[in-house]
Amino acid sequence: MARAAVLGAGSWGTTLALVLHENEHDVLMWEFDREQLEAVIRDRENKKFLPGVAVPGEIGITDDLAAALAGADAVIFAVPSHVVRSVAKRAREGIPAGTLVVNVAKGIENETLARMSEVLTSELERPGASGIASLVGPSHAEEVSRRLPTTVVAAAVAEETAVATRDLFMTDYLRVYTNTDLVGVELAGSLKNVIAIAAGICDGLGYGDNTKGALLTRGLAEITRLGVAMEGLPETFAGLSGMGDLITTCISKHSRNRHVGEAIASGMTLAQVLDSMVMVAEGVRTTKSAVELGRRHGIELPITEKMYEVLFEDRNPREAIRQLMQREPKPETIGRRG
Repeated sequence: MARAAVLGAGSWGTTLALVLHENEHDVLMWEFDREQLEAVIRDRENKKFLPGVAVPGEIGITDDLAAALAGADAVIFAVPSHVVRSVAKRAREGIPAGTLVVNVAKGIENETLARMSEVLTSELERPGASGIASLVGPSHAEEVSRRLPTTVVAAAVAEETAVATRDLFMTDYLRVYTNTDLVGVELAGSLKNVIAIAAGICDGLGYGDNTKGALLTRGLAEITRLGVAMEGLPETFAGLSGMGDLITTCISKHSRNRHVGEAIASGMTLAQVLDSMVMVAEGVRTTKSAVELGRRHGIELPITEKMYEVLFEDRNPREAIRQLMQREPKPETIGRRG
């Protein structure tokens, strides 16, 4: 039995706390929002983020970060990507060098263009991402919390770190594969959220299965081009964190990013959409980072660039799709050409 600290009591943090508890680990969740914390303690249910799922009394919840980290064998960062750095800064002194650190956020920092393992490597002073893993894949909290069969990937530079993460979370309904392509897995899991916004736009505009099939295929080609340019392995993008997560996020009723696109297609502004949401849609911020990464590496990202225009430059969604369809004809490829 391990002592696990889960930082963040959103839907995914709560779900992973349930998985860890079911695996007979000692779990303590940290939540900065006092009102949210008290509600979960009172109701033994996360009604705001994961309604209908009981939170056993054995799972502790605190807003004292030092107390949450004390004696932890594993620390799970389940906060949104844009606050991973600030939480890591606060947590640094309470996480000894030998502690397993697992990131579950899917995003790329806007300011630094850093992946989450890079943020944690820097703030926790772990050279070479020592002891740091990312757990990603097609895994909506709403389904995992109800024990529906799910597969994810534990990625780390060192195989032993990936295996330790796998062993922490593996259950008879959550199958965990390992991968040492940390770069590729994190990029795939983050960039697919941009394509999911485009999928929501297609749904909101009333386009059909042909459109969705084309979007997912060309979206995956786009993600792969950028990922390989950043030293990810091509095969990673055909795996669970790439194709698997892309398909799930683009078709699911649970997808926050698909919801953003659908709402924008209905005529809402981005500000209106985000104000109406309880949870964070990581793809909005990631779109900014992805466009900048494409420019930095000289990679053409047609779908991502159009999503940037729709989200941040008031481009009409229908016009954006029309412009994508009227691009210069070229051979189908997942290489550097778009």
